[in-house]
Amino acid sequence: MDIRHLTYFIEVSRFESFTRAADYLFVTQPTISKMIKNLEEELGVELFDRSRKKLVLTDAGRAIYDKAETIVKASENLKTELDDLIGLQRGHIRIGLPPILDAENVIRILGEFHDIHPHITFELIENGTKRIEEDILKEDLDVGIAVLPTEEEEFHTFSFIQEELGVVVPLSHPLAHRKRIDLHELECENFISFNKDFALHERIHDACKQAGFLPKKVSETSQWDFIGKMITAGLGIAILPYSVANLLKEDVRFIKMRNPVLEWNVALIWRKNHYLSYATREWLRFTQERLIENTSD
Repeated sequence: MDIRHLTYFIEVSRFESFTRAADYLFVTQPTISKMIKNLEEELGVELFDRSRKKLVLTDAGRAIYDKAETIVKASENLKTELDDLIGLQRGHIRIGLPPILDAENVIRILGEFHDIHPHITFELIENGTKRIEEDILKEDLDVGIAVLPTEEEEFHTFSFIQEELGVVVPLSHPLAHRKRIDLHELECENFISFNKDFALHERIHDACKQAGFLPKKVSETSQWDFIGKMITAGLGIAILPYSVANLLKEDVRFIKMRNPVLEWNVALIWRKNHYLSYATREWLRFTQERLIENTSD
């Protein structure tokens, strides 16, 4: 038995046809039929019920199918790892970024990395923390930037931003002169917030609930610049990290919070106990070093 036997078996099972599987694999139908017959003889079982119009897996076939997929996938991973040993001559890294983040620093580090490894390409995908976590678990992303806390049993994390959240109001707001605001004082305010894909949405909702009220949400968005425009239009107030509020071009006031003090903790995240390409591992090492240097400056 070799990997080809298992690959042919998987494709015949998927297409429920020797002919269609042969076309997909660019081999002749007699070749694939012979391979499956050899596999059945070696294992001493029938893998398919051939008495129907479509091929159907037997009980033994179903039992072997899952194991065959695992073996073929392991073989593919081994080839990928061996290719990586060539030495960063190629690679592609998929990175999830939250739109709420001022990505200038991250983009600069990407540029520095690209200067050293010009053959490695990047795909940057904007989404909220929850979606980024889901996409990493589904293997649609290799690494992401997310707001902590995250699922500790699922992800490695490297925190690089820690700052307080504050209330952002228009200059004409009655609270605009205050230096600090207790959360319960916002009970009667209309809230403008990020949508449910963002960890900040749930963080603020839970904090308000603990303060004895549910926030009255007049609008939700995925774009931080829309929030500034809606605040100055008099639609409501927002709770934002200082770095995000500082990006707003509109004339607004950022007021620190107390009772409670809410914090924003941003980190690189990647999946535990999961293969990372050599390119991704090198980018993580490089990026962490640069972020540490920036913090110490």
